[in-house]
Amino acid sequence: MKLHHLVPILIGCVLAGCAHVAEMPTIALPDAPAYQGAQGLPSNLPTDRPADNWWTLYRDPAMDALQQQLLDNSPDLGSALARYQQARAATDALRANRWPAIGASAQVARSRQSEGSALTGAASSEPYNSGALSLSLDYEFDLWGRISRQVAAGVAEEQAAQADLAGARLSLQTQLAETLLALRGADHEIALLRDMHSAFARATLMAVERHRAGLASGLDVAQAESQQESAQSQLLQVQGQRDVLEHAIAALVGAHASTFSVEPFAGIDALPQIPVGVPSQLLQRRPDIAAAQRRVAAANASVGIAHTAYFPSLRLSAVGGYQSNELGNLIAAPNLFWAIGPGLLANLFDGGRRQAEVARAEAVLEENGQIYRATVLAAFQQVEDQLALLRQYGEAERSEQRTVAASRRALEIAGNRYREGAASYLDVVTAQTTHLQARRNALDLATRQRIASVHLVRALGGGL
Repeated sequence: MKLHHLVPILIGCVLAGCAHVAEMPTIALPDAPAYQGAQGLPSNLPTDRPADNWWTLYRDPAMDALQQQLLDNSPDLGSALARYQQARAATDALRANRWPAIGASAQVARSRQSEGSALTGAASSEPYNSGALSLSLDYEFDLWGRISRQVAAGVAEEQAAQADLAGARLSLQTQLAETLLALRGADHEIALLRDMHSAFARATLMAVERHRAGLASGLDVAQAESQQESAQSQLLQVQGQRDVLEHAIAALVGAHASTFSVEPFAGIDALPQIPVGVPSQLLQRRPDIAAAQRRVAAANASVGIAHTAYFPSLRLSAVGGYQSNELGNLIAAPNLFWAIGPGLLANLFDGGRRQAEVARAEAVLEENGQIYRATVLAAFQQVEDQLALLRQYGEAERSEQRTVAASRRALEIAGNRYREGAASYLDVVTAQTTHLQARRNALDLATRQRIASVHLVRALGGGL
């Protein structure tokens, strides 16, 4: 190869070494040896992550079946999957830029030139045939890394979309678990209100009998009937809330609300112990953190792409084939034509557009870096929030259980005193109301604990 052939290649290699390669920025992240809210948890909890079917710890067969139905039929999960597929296809399109573009063309025409043409003259005005068969090649040399950085940005965006898909799946799974646990809480409350309604009905019957015997006033009967009807009203309200929760579950799993139902669960509600691990594991476990980190990488690659606009692009173009006005003898050696050669395109002046694009890309990188940092901080906050709620709800439930026991004793004493004529029925009504509210509060706290455990699973990024 002659020296003047090597000069452009050497110049290109020198310029390629001048291309700016943006380094991933360092983002300050919080660090802690342990979660503050985990101090009250058992010390023997496992810290590893087995299978992602964490919902099996709640020991509800309906939960297992509905989670599988969600994975199979959820329209929200289907749309999230479609978004990931779009990102993957976009990355494949970017990868295609690494390869030369090859095209083929075939053309057949019958033409007639104007008799008054200044170029051809009247002698060339007779109709004639023309045909062409050719192949073309176009390839851009990635001297400055523009194409490779576009691919890197596309891969990062694809990985972010994959993390978004995992995040959407986890969000839907926890939403389903939360809604089902709220429905189970409504089931327990319905059972309680039915029991209390029956107890109030017996108390009303007792008041009626005492009234007939002249031992109680009509006020006692009215108070007893009011208490009974109040329990019936509360029962109907909770049943309505349960119906709404059931419809919400149907929408989550892609079922028709008019034909969908969830049978009451007769088993014992489990409150699983969630292994929280250590804070450093959260960065690998949370899908939203992974997505934010990959978007930082994509933005970083975009900065490099913006810098490559300062360098010229080098392309190799080639075309060859056959061309003739004799269609029957088109493919013949004399009709062969070809052309091949490089092309160098440089932008000498753009009014500051490239500089503005670099500044924009750097600002996008800064924005994504701050979003990543905010996502990490929010993740730690959510974990600590749910740990605090679990701890406080647990203590509150133990206090509420003592309240239930005390109110039960008060109800028994009030009932006995009323039957003995030593107290008014108002004392019985007050004791009944207090006992019912205490039991409902205990059920509500138990449900809120289980829902908080689901939120903790979500805050930890799924899995256990």
